[in-house]
Amino acid sequence: MVSNLDFNFKNTQTLVLELPFSEHIEELRQRIFQIFWIVLVLTCLSFFEVKYLVKILELPVNNVKFFQLSPGEYFISTVKISFYTGLLVGSPFLIGQLILFLLPGLTEKETKIIIPLLLSSVILFGLGLIFSYYALIPAALNFFLDYSDEVIEPLWSFEQYFEFILVLFYSTGLAFQIPIIQILLGLLNIVSAKQMLNVWRYVILVSTIIGAILTPSTDPLTQLLLSLAILMLYFSGLSILFLIKN
Repeated sequence: MVSNLDFNFKNTQTLVLELPFSEHIEELRQRIFQIFWIVLVLTCLSFFEVKYLVKILELPVNNVKFFQLSPGEYFISTVKISFYTGLLVGSPFLIGQLILFLLPGLTEKETKIIIPLLLSSVILFGLGLIFSYYALIPAALNFFLDYSDEVIEPLWSFEQYFEFILVLFYSTGLAFQIPIIQILLGLLNIVSAKQMLNVWRYVILVSTIIGAILTPSTDPLTQLLLSLAILMLYFSGLSILFLIKN
């Protein structure tokens, strides 16, 4: 029974691989088209509730009055917020479409590796956003507020505020992909887990530099938090790689 299933699975793979190139392109086009419409619908739905989203984005900071420098500044900012929200909420569907497109051409061993990595990548990115929202952003904003306390009245442009936290969101989300990169490098035998462990001193230095580069603010607390998160992610990925290889 098992051998018959393996035979059928291999036959399915052979048929998929033998499909004309034009059919693969057509399938890819259809999946991209579906992703486009899903993101568009989610963006429109987000735009209808954008005031609620704006209030959520303003929560990490208190005692600050926001203003717009031009008549259309707030409108453009809400369009951006709606788009990024639609893209974020639609990302699981995007990953699902990518898996469905790649799955027929993968071997059983590759399927067991790639699909968990893709799903883990989405989860880690989400955890990065949560960490940024509850730790990095409040730390950075409170640092600036405390620094200018009793000297300057905090009146911030909402567009500049949104761009500031957007950079923190995505830089942290990308930083949380470190374990995925480590596992891929280890599975492809480009770098071994032992080699990654041997360079731990350089990792501390690099994590400090990355923390300084990825954080748009200049406050040491935000950079320290991100650097510590990068170190924890690195050693977590290293531990997982040791478990997989042994």
